[in-house]
Amino acid sequence: MKSFINYSKDTDFPIENLPYGIFSTKDDPKHRIGVAIGDFVLDLSKISHLFNGPLLKDKQDAFKQSVLNSFMELNHEAWTEARKLLQHILSAKTNPADMEIENFIKEKALTKISECQMHLPARIGDYTDFYCSRGHANNMGKLFRGKDNELPPNWLHLPVGYHGRASSVIVSSTPVTRPNGQTQPANDKPPIFGPSSKLDIELEMALFVGGPENPLGKPIPISEAHKRIFGLVLMNDWSARDIQKWEYFPLGPFLGKSFGTSISPWIITIDALRPFIVPNVVQDPEAMPYLRHADAFNFNVDLEILYKTPKMEKPELLSTPNMSKHLYWNIKQMLTHHASNGCNLRAGDLMGTGTISGNDPKEFGSLVELSWNGTRPIDLKTKDGADSRCFLQDGDEIILRGHCHNEEYRIGFGECAGKILPAPPQ
Repeated sequence: MKSFINYSKDTDFPIENLPYGIFSTKDDPKHRIGVAIGDFVLDLSKISHLFNGPLLKDKQDAFKQSVLNSFMELNHEAWTEARKLLQHILSAKTNPADMEIENFIKEKALTKISECQMHLPARIGDYTDFYCSRGHANNMGKLFRGKDNELPPNWLHLPVGYHGRASSVIVSSTPVTRPNGQTQPANDKPPIFGPSSKLDIELEMALFVGGPENPLGKPIPISEAHKRIFGLVLMNDWSARDIQKWEYFPLGPFLGKSFGTSISPWIITIDALRPFIVPNVVQDPEAMPYLRHADAFNFNVDLEILYKTPKMEKPELLSTPNMSKHLYWNIKQMLTHHASNGCNLRAGDLMGTGTISGNDPKEFGSLVELSWNGTRPIDLKTKDGADSRCFLQDGDEIILRGHCHNEEYRIGFGECAGKILPAPPQ
């Protein structure tokens, strides 16, 4: 497709993407809904009157809100209608009526992305994190349980997950403060309280739930799950491994996870990702009937982890996992399993995949894997030689990236970045 807005072929945000986000500017601090295209953000509050199709003509106020929840609450047909209209008004045309809209957009509704402050795209009511990558599960099992006991007995039968903390989900580029917490220096010594010394990252994808809320007690069948997925973002579930290790039993992650979870600001819609669907991973044993589906719902997203220390002039690429290759349980199965007990899911709820890792070190999605729990330091190139890391130090910065591509265009997720600040005084 061609747009009247010029952009390079390798942009993350061509007219085939059109992701949704929330932005503000210095001149107008009000939070409002935008769509990214090339190097610009289209302000939907300025063109809400153009959403005049059969499903949206009475819902135009949804585009004037400070978060995306009202739009997300609509059904998937309405999301598709909005996307088609946006592609129409942003495409290159020559008739006078369209040119009038084009001129209005150019003069009144476009802002450079570089001049925008991005915010959380939705009001997140609940956040759940899963553990869906077999490579990551195998690696963690080898590290902490031994190679003969890699996977927990339930892992191949259900998408394992835990409920996280929605209030500490933050948008990309928000600094992350190193947490204080209880840790145990050695098994025969009493615990201490202080800054985490094993601060880690987790490269993940996450879905935003959309659509009308299912009534409490009514599951969402796998055949309907795609209608409840609004789109995907990159996610970094920062993890304090030493705090997590001490608190983990018997109830699982708590303070080692709840101090910060970063997401990328742009939600990439399922409609934009459909050209990059690939066959589902073969599951053995076969999933239970409520988790089975014949339609492919696996997305070929290439991922990157980049690391930058204060001594480095530019970030260094550490790892390149792939969503379709390294997720055993897919996002459709995650959502269906979450609601299988009748749990009601609301628009704006967030669900992470868990760390996405392969079996090769070049495909690991966390530092605990890349450094093999601190036994294999990671050497990073600096202007003065090298900098070595096992876990994050203060001032370090992590950048996550993701994209799909074909011969014609690229669908990018932007960046999910964060910099580590020192722990607060005790």
